[in-house]
Amino acid sequence: MSPHATGRRRVHRSVATGLPLALAAALVAAGTAEASSSGVAHVTRTATLGDIPLGAFSNALLPGTVDNDRGVDLGGIGSDIYPAGRKGEYWTVTDRGPNGQIKVDGKKRRTFPVPGFDPAIVKIRVSGDAVEVIDAIPITTSSGKAVTGLPDQASRDEAPYSYDAKTPLSYNPNGLDTEGIVRAADGTFWLVDEYGPSLVHISARGQVLTRYVPKGLNLTGTDYPVVEALPSVFLHRKINRGFEGLALLPDGDLVLALQSPLSLPDGDAGDASRTTRLLRFSPRKKAVTAEYAYRFDPVNVVDPSEDDTSELKISSIVAVGGDRLLVEERTDKAARLEEVKLDRRSDILGGAYDDDTTSPSLEQLDDPAAAGVPVLGKRLVVDLNTVTGVPLKIEGIARVNHHTLALINDNDFGMTDGAGAFDAQGRLVDSGIETTLVYVRLPKGL
Repeated sequence: MSPHATGRRRVHRSVATGLPLALAAALVAAGTAEASSSGVAHVTRTATLGDIPLGAFSNALLPGTVDNDRGVDLGGIGSDIYPAGRKGEYWTVTDRGPNGQIKVDGKKRRTFPVPGFDPAIVKIRVSGDAVEVIDAIPITTSSGKAVTGLPDQASRDEAPYSYDAKTPLSYNPNGLDTEGIVRAADGTFWLVDEYGPSLVHISARGQVLTRYVPKGLNLTGTDYPVVEALPSVFLHRKINRGFEGLALLPDGDLVLALQSPLSLPDGDAGDASRTTRLLRFSPRKKAVTAEYAYRFDPVNVVDPSEDDTSELKISSIVAVGGDRLLVEERTDKAARLEEVKLDRRSDILGGAYDDDTTSPSLEQLDDPAAAGVPVLGKRLVVDLNTVTGVPLKIEGIARVNHHTLALINDNDFGMTDGAGAFDAQGRLVDSGIETTLVYVRLPKGL
């Protein structure tokens, strides 16, 4: 189905011609602009998504899901990016939708200004300096209903509230906070989710086929199959810091990256830790086959302006051949890309650190390698802080070719935190941050 791309400022119109969101006229597929020879990484092209009202977009996919978009435009598609096959075309995925935080009586409440929003898989094309939506697939339950982006469980997730943080909203066990995306050879999609945290298998039409969650999650009431197949220790993920990175290896295996260290044995330990975890999952076996310890650089190395270790995150991982991955370490203001190789000797699956009673926990170790933990080795590929023109909060990275990466930011749907996010009429006060895709050419190939 074709979301009506009638913009509030810049407009990109689409006309249905038999295929979802097909364009009326042929467009030249965009690629990476030729760059002059340079010994440093540099941006060769920049493109921006125009303004598409969120209500029109959502209701074209699933009629009646959004009754009031509060002036919010489509955004958040920078949660991840994956090549779609044709030059300049990519699959992207939104996160759970517009959300923010407002303090009430000294405590932060999580707001969902457009609670009917349904996360979507969005196909884009880079054309000149524009990012254009050429297809969109709503993520639905087995019966075709919206999964929504609302939290799943009162016992584990933040309580949802209305845009002004005054009215409680209902939890939804089907809800997904979607992040990483890859497309398998059979045309189905794999996504990761922050709530469970979980790995989600999606049909080519957007239906949830299976949601793989940690053992012991006890998620009930879903309108799709749920399988407890991930290590139970992942139940200790930080709130809003579940799986965020996903990569598809050449052999068909998937690698899932936990955004931040687990809260083991408690939140203070997780906030102070620089050790997070990756999982390897076999779609053929429908099981986790390996687990790896990943060590962040010190926070002031990743971001010289930051001294809070809890701000460290993995937001994207990309397969770059064999068992090699490109891993993005970031804060909200800075990012660095590291290359790692998945070594069988580094597998910690089923060991002591998958037992949440082990003390000290993996997250508490000041030097895991010195304690005998086989931490993944890594090498710096590029410090994005040194590359002029790269937007903040990069969450999606795709390999274009041997020398070029496509990077896309998460603009948070133009949302900001605080009571000033909306005006007196309940309309968004837009942050002005746009969804931006940049091509970055590296001095050395991947």
